[in-house]
Amino acid sequence: MQPTQPPAGPDPYYGFAGCYRHPDRLTGVRCVRCDRPICPECQRPASVGFQCPDDVRAGAASVRQGRTVVGAPARTQPPYVTWALIAGNIVVYLITGLGPGGSLIDNTNTALFRDWELVPNVVGYQHDYLRLVTAAFLHLGPLHIFLNMFALYTIGPPLERVMGWWRYLAVYLLGALGGSVAILLFGDVRQPVVGASGAIFGLFAAALVLSRIVGFNTRLLVITIGINFVFTFSVPGISKLGHVGGFVLGGLATLALLGWTLGSRQPLTDRLRTIQLASLAGLLVVLVGLTLWRTQQIRTDLLRQLDGAAASSVRPPSSTAVDEAGENYSGVITAVE
Repeated sequence: MQPTQPPAGPDPYYGFAGCYRHPDRLTGVRCVRCDRPICPECQRPASVGFQCPDDVRAGAASVRQGRTVVGAPARTQPPYVTWALIAGNIVVYLITGLGPGGSLIDNTNTALFRDWELVPNVVGYQHDYLRLVTAAFLHLGPLHIFLNMFALYTIGPPLERVMGWWRYLAVYLLGALGGSVAILLFGDVRQPVVGASGAIFGLFAAALVLSRIVGFNTRLLVITIGINFVFTFSVPGISKLGHVGGFVLGGLATLALLGWTLGSRQPLTDRLRTIQLASLAGLLVVLVGLTLWRTQQIRTDLLRQLDGAAASSVRPPSSTAVDEAGENYSGVITAVE
């Protein structure tokens, strides 16, 4: 008795068929969802049997991605923004420390340091608004930058994962700008101020607000923030206004990300994203408006002083009047944030 040969093509009698993606490969396995034949290369393990690649992709697309309390994708990824901010601050410090006239111990005499530090008189008279942001990337000596970058390294990554990169960056920059605007509004118009602490205190406020929502034990965080505020108000030479302004703006920005509520959660929809963008933009507009009002006031006061000096037959400095009022570093100790 001679054995018969199987048919050349698919035959239900033998239970084999060509894979729907590779017709030349016979297989006896079928997708549990669509019943299409799948070869070993196309088989994807399922809870029962195997699925084809198309059904696996369709199933993954139908699964709603997890979101954090502020609507950011719930996924683990490296904190790239935090690393970039730390790297940027360090690079700026090295430039001011290794540039002409500076050193890593005393970096205040370089041109970049003088051009970037926040001096309210200079901002008002020359309309040099960029200093409100650039001052947050300057640091006064190695201890200053070490403390600020260590704090950023500690608190930044977990916040970035919860907020998502753009929300986290928005809170950081608004905290920095809030500290600068507070100095501009209420500080000594002649005293230069530098440091990233306004932004870092903004992150402190963000962590405190989010911990309240998530329900974490905030005791350690409250102690850390309390210690920082004790140092702020007890150690001379630290900008109190910069720290308080950054903390207030960071808290407000985080509340904006939460839809301005600490109670019932807003649905994580496009409506929440609209509220977030509109609220963050509104905070920025308020800061810009306060800045323009205050700088105009500072400029008016300086021009009045110059007119008074001219009326008293005292020759005012022609082109360096404001520089001497705000940038005479030999007579002013730079405050640090």
